[in-house]
Amino acid sequence: MSYPTLKAVVQNCKLLSGFVKPAANMYAGAAAYRQIGLRYDDLLAEESEVVQEALRRLEIANPKEAYDRAYRLRVAQQCSLSHQLLPQAQWVTPKEDVRYLQPYIDEVAAERAEREAFDNIKVAARH
Repeated sequence: MSYPTLKAVVQNCKLLSGFVKPAANMYAGAAAYRQIGLRYDDLLAEESEVVQEALRRLEIANPKEAYDRAYRLRVAQQCSLSHQLLPQAQWVTPKEDVRYLQPYIDEVAAERAEREAFDNIKVAARH
């Protein structure tokens, strides 16, 4: 039996969505990752095996997006080293901040969960 996630409940309820969306936008603005040219998926920890596999699949499926990601990371690193933000014209807008890596992460996580479920099947002997 599957229970609804908090994300699904908030997205389906207009009242909750009305409260949470402005707070989420304020948080994204305060985090300032868009001001150094990054998208949300650029912040994911690459040490995870799931994320590493998702990045490998991204490189195969969409090499331009993988190149753009590497470029954004280098620009952000340069901004961090020089203690400066990008000019406002180069900031990532909320409309541009799309989850480009999340579909690959979901796919890899689902495959791993399926593999784990099948690897743990117990076979009972009939008497």
